[in-house]
Amino acid sequence: MKFCVVDVKGTSVSEIELKDSIWNIEPHKQAIYDAVVAQQASLRQGTKKVKTRAEVRGGGRKPWKQKGTGRARQGSIRAPQWRGGGVAFGPTPNINYKKAINKKVKQLAIRSALSIKARGNDLVIIDKFAFAKPSTKEMIKVLGSVKANDVKSLIVTNEVEELVNKSANNIDGVKSLNFQKMNIFDLLNATKLVVTLDAVKKIEEVYA
Repeated sequence: MKFCVVDVKGTSVSEIELKDSIWNIEPHKQAIYDAVVAQQASLRQGTKKVKTRAEVRGGGRKPWKQKGTGRARQGSIRAPQWRGGGVAFGPTPNINYKKAINKKVKQLAIRSALSIKARGNDLVIIDKFAFAKPSTKEMIKVLGSVKANDVKSLIVTNEVEELVNKSANNIDGVKSLNFQKMNIFDLLNATKLVVTLDAVKKIEEVYA
């Protein structure tokens, strides 16, 4: 697969041959689903909490003697079967929602998402960003030149570029990250994928 490399003005400056094993595979739907579920589950936090019988107030005295009353034996009025008692097996903040996923499955999902973008002409390869200082106005102009404005855009760079990040932070629907932080959810959530030429080479080194 061959792709044009453009500059910040949207003008084609060269051509690059992309590896089919990354940018032109048949998307694996199950791998994508498993990767998205695993990523979303890892972000969940244990924010639910109920009191156990050891934490509710009262219940220190045995309600009646053990034998001779004809009623069932009871040790505390704060046992789970009593009204106002503690909850048995209720949710706690210590719950772990994380789901395990094989490394190869995760990489297959990333390659599938990249292939979806490349096949759908939603991939833009830019030679480099040349910002002298952080500028939201200049970033909007660049995205407009490469036809990645007015949509959800994901900008992927080779390294952490502060000028690019700060220029894109204030634009709704635009997210910037380096290729090491690239994840399945952001790839699928973005309408346009804007990748620098150096980042393309790094992605091919890691995911080939």
